[in-house]
Amino acid sequence: MIKDITAGQFFPGNSLLHRTDARFKIIILIVFLVTVLASSSTASFAAVLALTVILVALSRINVKIILRSVKPLAFILAFTAIINLFFVKGETLLWEWKFIHIYKEGIINSVMLMLRLICLVMGTSVILTYTTSPLDMTDGLERVLSPLRFIGVPVHDFSMILTIALRFIPTLVEETEKIISAQKSRGVSFDTGGLIKRVKAL
Repeated sequence: MIKDITAGQFFPGNSLLHRTDARFKIIILIVFLVTVLASSSTASFAAVLALTVILVALSRINVKIILRSVKPLAFILAFTAIINLFFVKGETLLWEWKFIHIYKEGIINSVMLMLRLICLVMGTSVILTYTTSPLDMTDGLERVLSPLRFIGVPVHDFSMILTIALRFIPTLVEETEKIISAQKSRGVSFDTGGLIKRVKAL
C-alpha cells in the first residue's frame, strides 16, 4: 500500500502538459475541479470522463502509475459507495431484504460518486503534480494568487509551504518504506494483525 502512494511526485517528461505554463495549468485544474463537482447529468458526466481520459493521454505518463494514485483511496471509495447504495432512496426498487432496500438510483449514485472521486484524483495528478516541477508549481501558485497580496495574504510564503508540503509526501513514503524494511529484517511482520498492531510495529 505504501508503494502505491504517488501523490506529490513529479515525473519529468516532454508532453504537452509538461510544457504548459504552471499558471495556466492551475487555472485549468480549478475549472476541471468545478466541472467535475458540478456535473450531474449523464451527458455532463460523460464529458468529464472523456476529459479525464484526454488529460491522461496528454500527460504521456504510464497509466499504471496514474491508477496507483487511486489505489490508496480504495477504502474511501468502497465506503462512500456502500453508503449511497444502501441509504439513497429512489423510485425504482431493485432488491429488498428486511430493512435493506436497494434502489436503481442508489446504484447510479454510487457509481457516479466513485467515478467522480477517481476523476478528481487522476485529474489533479496529471494536470498539476505529476507534470509540474516544484519550482514551477511554486512560481505558478504565487502568480495566480498574487491578487491576494492586496488584502495582506503572504502569497509567497503560502505557495512555498503548500508546495513543500505536497512534495514532502514522497519523502515521507520513502522513509516509511525504509523503516518497514528495517523492521522486517528484524523479524517484525506487517502482513498479519490489525491496523493498531501494524502501527505499533513501526
